Amino acid sequence: MLEPMQFFAAAAAHSVTDNLRQIPTEFWLKLLLGIVVLVAIVIVLRKLAKVNKVVLAITVLLVLFFVGMNWIYERNEPAWATPVVQWLAGYFPSKGTPGKIPASGGR
Repeated sequence: MLEPMQFFAAAAAHSVTDNLRQIPTEFWLKLLLGIVVLVAIVIVLRKLAKVNKVVLAITVLLVLFFVGMNWIYERNEPAWATPVVQWLAGYFPSKGTPGKIPASGGR
């Protein structure tokens, strides 16, 4: 026969598994994807630790420069970068608003 504490432990374990089954599959897929991305980041960082630091710094700066200039020119930056891009857009060329195309009328 189960003792009272064992009964409560078995009842609590049952409710935890029921609660876990109620979590949507989409959450578990996102969690798995997050874990895979985290593992990939760790692997990439370990590989980058073996690279020449000057080459790594130049590569990172070039990538950041090109991404930043693309954001400034196209104005497609994420919301968190808008204040900085807005300020920098005054100093660099921008695509601006597209001009109106004249209607093709019978002249």
